Amino acid sequence: MTVLAGAGMYPLCASAQQKAMPVIGFLGGFAPSMNAQIELEQAAFRQGLSETGFVEGQNVTIEYHRGEGHLDRLPALAADLVARKVDVIVTQGGDPATSAAQQATSTIPILFHTNNDPVAAGFVASLARPGRNLTGVSLMFAELMPKRLELLLEVVPQAKVIGLLANPDELSTERVLANVQEAARAKRVDLHILKALTESEIDGAFATLVQLQADGLVLGPTGFRPQIAALALRHSVPAIAPQRDFVISGGLLSYGPSITAAYYLKGIYAGRILKGEKAADLPVQQPTTFELVVNLKTAETLGLKVPPSILARATEVIE
Repeated sequence: MTVLAGAGMYPLCASAQQKAMPVIGFLGGFAPSMNAQIELEQAAFRQGLSETGFVEGQNVTIEYHRGEGHLDRLPALAADLVARKVDVIVTQGGDPATSAAQQATSTIPILFHTNNDPVAAGFVASLARPGRNLTGVSLMFAELMPKRLELLLEVVPQAKVIGLLANPDELSTERVLANVQEAARAKRVDLHILKALTESEIDGAFATLVQLQADGLVLGPTGFRPQIAALALRHSVPAIAPQRDFVISGGLLSYGPSITAAYYLKGIYAGRILKGEKAADLPVQQPTTFELVVNLKTAETLGLKVPPSILARATEVIE
């Protein structure tokens, strides 16, 4: 009977010893107004992940931790993911989430996308050999800011006063400011720097834009893009942002790498890490294709005619 009892217990013990389903933790500070964009990014991530053989709910679990627009919540949310012993942390929404995750753990792999130079930010030792527990995608944000100003001035050639709205907490902001200021001097436009971290500060920034009688607005690293798009339209300010979702929300122009493509790459990297590869050995990816999106309906509302040269280069035109 003892033998039989032991044999009967074996399957239960073996089951208990099997490795639990791996867990991926998402960490982001997005406000609820960004829900539509968040879903697109997460869907692209799951697509990349599935191509490595991992499907959410089948052989991998994904936990979503969001700050709901409160970046000060990120350190506690990151600490909670570490306490749960997730296998990979995927940061969403830029550098504040990545910094919080980096401070919370030096061992759990972290997948980021960054507007900043990831080496200068201290995320990785080099692009080719990250060397730590972080890797991901560098979006070349600061390098593309002069191009965004150039595109805006093609649509609003008479512009003399331009605002630049940026989140002061983003690690890339200082490089963004330096690049745009140099480009503005070359274009002989008066550039005004506006820094905003919260929804109320964004409202205040637009009040300043109105006082300045600004002819246009360039978005630096910042969230709350649907809110900014609505304010730009309400105050008749032509604006350009890096992300497509800004134009979908009613903004005039966007130019930059595809964010969903970045999340697709992060999904592939997550799968490779779950299969045993180390973040330290996975090179930081850089974008190879860029999107120029134009909202003709917004242009008409603003009384602007988009030049054929812009339309010919556009990857997407919203009518």
